[in-house]
Amino acid sequence: MDFTKLPAILTPDLGLLFWMLLAFLVVFFVLAKFGFPAIVNMVSERKRYIDESLQKAHEASERLENIRQEGEAMLQEAREKQAQILKEAAQTRDDIVEKAQEKAKTEGARLLSEAKAEIESEKQQAISDIRAQVAELSVEIAGKVLREKLSSDAEQMKLIERLLDDVTAKK
Repeated sequence: MDFTKLPAILTPDLGLLFWMLLAFLVVFFVLAKFGFPAIVNMVSERKRYIDESLQKAHEASERLENIRQEGEAMLQEAREKQAQILKEAAQTRDDIVEKAQEKAKTEGARLLSEAKAEIESEKQQAISDIRAQVAELSVEIAGKVLREKLSSDAEQMKLIERLLDDVTAKK
């Protein structure tokens, strides 16, 4: 390729190259002396800030996980206590029901025996009253029958003899 035929803008002179190189070196030196350390400093500070933020986020995440685990442990403990309290309440309820049933049975048996004793007493009293009334009625009826039948002396003698015969026949 022939570089002589190219336009002048694409083929710079040696003096232009020298001044461009000198300007580049001055800018590079100023940037290396003042710019790059500031940029590197800012980048390292930003990196340190991001690392600290990530570390804090990680620590916060670990604390949150610990808190969550503690919460679950507390919730499990609360569930266990609730189950224990419900079990104790059920046991207490069963004990109370059992005692109440036992007391009711005892009270029922006592009332039943008292009622039986009272019924027996009233029965004996009624039998006694009936016997007394039967005896009284029998005496009245016998008295009336005897008065009618034994109105004469001959009939009285016949009755006495017949009773004596019955008594001697039974012996």
